[in-house]
Amino acid sequence: MSVMTSGDPSDYPVQFSVDYPERDLNRLTTAFRLIVAIPILIVIGTLTSAGWNDGTNGDGAWDALVIGCSVFFFPTLLLIVFRQKYPRWWFDFNLQLSRFGSRVMTYLALMRDEYPSTDEEQAVHLDFPYPDASRDLNRWLPLVKWFLAIPHYIILALLSIVAVVGVIIAWFAILVTGHYPRGIFDFVEGVMRWSTRVTAYAFTLVTDEYPPFRLSA
Repeated sequence: MSVMTSGDPSDYPVQFSVDYPERDLNRLTTAFRLIVAIPILIVIGTLTSAGWNDGTNGDGAWDALVIGCSVFFFPTLLLIVFRQKYPRWWFDFNLQLSRFGSRVMTYLALMRDEYPSTDEEQAVHLDFPYPDASRDLNRWLPLVKWFLAIPHYIILALLSIVAVVGVIIAWFAILVTGHYPRGIFDFVEGVMRWSTRVTAYAFTLVTDEYPPFRLSA
């Protein structure tokens, strides 16, 4: 079994970006972001059954995104392995839920101050192509993708800690200056991009190309 590797990272099939806000961000909603975000967190938690989480890990929003992106992981895995099919409606649901989750995560990371829409793209862009399962996907690879992605999990765990520190620094910066420091913004965006690609590879199973080890597009 061969593991497909990506060439030029800019050609990787999973693309993610956030428009940098070229204006003052809302200081009031930034100051109380965790409170303001409660309604949309309830929505995404309901959609992804994140409420089943016992809450002990303190990162329910991330759990909601991961669970949401992989909500059809086992059915999709079984269909690819046994039927070499990826139902279009499952793909569309996963894509739209991934986009919704990305908007919520971007809002929590203070990168934008528009309240996350459940259907409009806004300033958060996520896309990956619909795969032809019989042509584009190795039918056996989904059985081991989650394992092959372990190096990414380890690196992302470390990067996520740094990203959280960066968001805290950005919180203070926005309250004082109204602007998100561009360097921190690019770093947090890169961590989210990396995480999104790993999730798309290992759990939504939309590509066999191994995710690149980098933050850039």
